[in-house]
Amino acid sequence: MSDNTESKTTSKMHFMLKSTPPRTTFHQDMTEEERDIMLNHIAYWTDKQKQGIALVFGPVLNPTAPQGLAIIEVENEAQVPILIAEDPAVITGIMTTEFYPMLATLPNQHA
Repeated sequence: MSDNTESKTTSKMHFMLKSTPPRTTFHQDMTEEERDIMLNHIAYWTDKQKQGIALVFGPVLNPTAPQGLAIIEVENEAQVPILIAEDPAVITGIMTTEFYPMLATLPNQHA
């Protein structure tokens, strides 16, 4: 009997993005302008999620070091700095974002 449980080989790469807000109290005391920027930031990553790029994203509410976290799936590493540079929160300078390659383990998807 043959084993047909092999997962399809994917050429996609995965990265962890870590975004740092301007202050530890940011999620509690945003100005109206910062809130508007963050709504655009959320809309941007929601669109990337609909495109299958952002697998998961959101705030990490660590009281001493809050941050944003995203796990993304792309064709190549060159896409990552572009995705970051087009983020409204990065464009306006209220978030800084760094990224790291990730050896992701994904659920087995059968055709």
